[in-house]
Formats: sequence, structure tokens, C-alpha cells
Amino acid sequence: MATALNTPLLLALTGLLAVCGLLRSRSTSKGTSPLPPGPRAIPLLGNILQLPLEHQHKTFAKWGQKFGDFIFAKFFTTPVLILNSLAVAQDLLENRSSLYSDRPYFALLIDIVGWYPATPFLTYGDQWRRHRRWIHMWYSEKASLLKLRPILRKETLTLLLQLIETPQDLSQHIRRYAAALVTSSVFGRTITSWDDEYFQMTERAIHATTEAGSPAATLVDFVPFLKYLPSWFPGSAPIDKARSVRGIVRNMIDSPYENVKSAMCQGSVKPSLVASLLDANAHHISREDEEDIKGVAASIYSAGVDTTAVVLNTFILAMVLHPQVYKKAQEEIDRIVGRSCLPSLEHRHLLRYLDCMIQEVYRWNPPVPLGVPHRLTQEDSYRGYSVPTGTMIIPNIWRMGHQEEVYSDPKAFDPSRFESLDAQSGASKDPRQFVFGFGRRICPGRHFADEAVWLAIAHIVATVDIAKGRDASGKLITPAARFCSGFTSPPLDFICSITPRSTAAVKLVADELGSMDNEEPGNSDS
Repeated sequence: MATALNTPLLLALTGLLAVCGLLRSRSTSKGTSPLPPGPRAIPLLGNILQLPLEHQHKTFAKWGQKFGDFIFAKFFTTPVLILNSLAVAQDLLENRSSLYSDRPYFALLIDIVGWYPATPFLTYGDQWRRHRRWIHMWYSEKASLLKLRPILRKETLTLLLQLIETPQDLSQHIRRYAAALVTSSVFGRTITSWDDEYFQMTERAIHATTEAGSPAATLVDFVPFLKYLPSWFPGSAPIDKARSVRGIVRNMIDSPYENVKSAMCQGSVKPSLVASLLDANAHHISREDEEDIKGVAASIYSAGVDTTAVVLNTFILAMVLHPQVYKKAQEEIDRIVGRSCLPSLEHRHLLRYLDCMIQEVYRWNPPVPLGVPHRLTQEDSYRGYSVPTGTMIIPNIWRMGHQEEVYSDPKAFDPSRFESLDAQSGASKDPRQFVFGFGRRICPGRHFADEAVWLAIAHIVATVDIAKGRDASGKLITPAARFCSGFTSPPLDFICSITPRSTAAVKLVADELGSMDNEEPGNSDS
């Protein structure tokens, strides 16, 4: 990051901070207790120059070897507390959630790119509670989850057929699957192919947002007045680029909502979250109501698609690298479910090894390595240290899954680490207790997301074989276990072989999908 921030913008920023007198002391706070241990900061910039461009979670883990499992740092003048263990994260983000449930203000995404009112970025208050209540109603209540299972079943079967027919497009099929689950449940719109117009519109918005979030542009989050810099100001190009994507993002947020409204007027609307919220507020809907509904819908898409795709692509990579694990999972499904039918969620409690394998996928490469930051709303004291008001709290999810004192040989992909655990130990080591977030900010759609991941993986294991791919000369290619750096951590592109286990398996999938053609949502379970 030091190289990326060595720009005219950074130099100008340093001068502005000095002029404005924003320098604060690292060693003192309003309280009488010292600040938590951490790397030495430099005036004005704090520890920002000590951060690498990529994989910051690994740097934070290294800091933990010297400073412990909670580390104090400064990003410019913003105080930051990095949580490197599950115990500390639970102590603060769950047991003290009334203090630790706010969000930092993401000026880049909210004010410049246009992601407002996106649920994950809302401050802790009534508007955020309203969003959460709506999402919980649709994705967490048992009755609602049961109604969504036909969507899960149909999209899982569609994914299987696509993998069988064009396995070379693996990553596209997985992403379409993740997107279709969201669009079907949120907007009542089915995405059948990668070329779907709406799908491409949303993908452009997500890609544009990622491109806009360069290290230089994210300076705005720590020094919000930078958003007012004119285009002629030295080093303002990254911020100008972020401004340029606003129209793309707003189109993604506004367009599908307007389509649902239009379908309701025409009497052709399908059941969906947006339709249900519009119907519930039909007689007294305000502009603020509409913006909140749009924000909830767009948030579910942006949060759900990337993370689900990361988990499923990580699973495929792990199976290519560890064929013995895949074979053992297939043997378990063959023994318990049989080969004349497909696994369903009713089999889940019986497929113990499959569940261990999925837990290991979550642990080995958590989809969001550093979670979403929290913010402390008032000064707190923890283990004899003072944590200042306004501190940004970063849970190092990756580190929590790679603690050697909890998971032996954490770099290894080994589902057997969960097999022999009793109920209490199994619950304490289950990575699902940290990959979905913490406390009042835990992912409200986690139950639906977890069912989607389980059902897709169970069906893939039951119906296809996964192996290493071959190059043009026919030589087997062993992919590297390497992952992209960013908010999410998908595997780097890799080649693999996916083939049906038998013609009977292909027919079974096609027949089940065909049997759903005339089914109405909510009439079946899976």
C-alpha cells in the first residue's frame, strides 16, 4: 500500500491534515488506561504505510504474533482495533453488541459511488433495524425458508445440467446460480443464462464498484472531505473514476425495483421480497420507503452473490487438489442417499462427512477475510486497555480460521479435523460461527445462504466427478491454492475436469428439473 499511496493525492492530503491540525496522540485517550498494543504509528499517516497492497489479513495475523489477539493501529487519524481471535470478537462484538454494532462511514461507496441506503453500510439505528427486519422476515423465519426451497431446488438442478453440458464455463455457471437465487427470491425474476440482460447489468455494477475501490480512492473513507476535490486537483483521478460509476450502480439499484412495480400494475408479478414489501406498504408508501426497499434488495444481491460464488469455487478447487476427500464424500452419499435419487436437505443431518467438508471449505478460505468493519460508539475498556470512541473494529475472519491453537496445521485442507469432535467441541470450532459475522450485524440471510451452499455441493458430489484438468499436450495441471485479494477472496482462475458419474445421473437431474416445469413456488420442498 505504501507504493499505491505514494501519489500527489497523498502528499496533498498530508499537507492538508497538517494545516487542519488533525494530528492525535497514539498513546493517550480520554480514559486513564493505555491503548491496546500495536505497531508504532507515524504522525498524520498512522500505520497506513505498513499495510501491503494485498492480503492485509495475513499482515494483521503477523502483527498478532508480536502484539496479541487484539491490536491497536491508526489508519491516518482513525483509530483501528484488529481482532485476531474468535474469543475477542465474541467478547466485544457479541457480548458488548450495544457498543460495537455501528458502522464506520463509507464515504466512497455511499457518497460517491451511490450505494445508499445499502443495509450493510447503514449506521446503527431505526433505519438499519427496519432493513434487518425485512430481510429476516424473508430469509430467516422457518416458514419463509420453506417457501424458498423450491427456488433452491430448481436452481441447483439447473446448475448441475450446465456443469455437465459446458464444464469449461464453471465459474460463470456458479455465479449465475448464486445470482439466480437472489433475483428469484428478491425480484421474482429467473436468470437462466450468463447472457441474461439483467444479470449483465448487475455484474457491470458490481465490477465497476470493485474497480472504483482502489487504495487511493479509499482515502475518502478516512478523510471524507476529499470527496469534494475538483478534477483538476493533483491526484484526484481515482476519485473521478469512482464518480464515473455512480450511474451504473444507481441503474442496478433502481431498474429491478421499477420492473417489479410495473409487473404489479399489470397483474403479472411473481412472489418476491420486493413485491411483498410493496404490497404491505401499498396505501402509504413514501419516497423514503421506496429507497429503503431498493437498498435492501440491492444489498442482498451485492452481499449474497459474491460470497456464495467464492465458497462454491473454493470447494471445487479443494476437490481438485484433494480427490480422496471428494471420493469419501461420494461414498457417504451413495451409502446413505443411494444413486437412484438426489440428496435433499432432509438428508443433511445424516451426511456427517459432507458437513465436515463444507465446514473445512468455510475455514480454509473464508469468503470475506476481514468481514465488514464495526464502529465503537462510546469509549470502552477491555482487558485493562482503553478503546477510544469511534474506533473502527476489524474482525480478522481469516485468522480466526487459521489459529494453530484451534486448528492444527491450518494451511492443510482436512475435513477430518471436525469428524471426531463431540457436540460441544464441534460447535465451538464450527467456522460458521464467524464467517457470517458477529452480534447484531451477523448476516441476516445466513440460513438461506448456508442451505444454498449445502444443496449445491451435495448435488455436485452426488452427480459428477471432479479431477485435474489437462493442458493442450494432455498433461495434468495441478492448480495452486491461491486466492484473490480484496473484500472477497475467490480462487485465482484454475482449470479442472467435470464429468457426469453416469448417464443415469444425467437423466436423474434432467427428469427432476423437468418435473418442476409446472410446479408453482411453495408447492414442494427439498
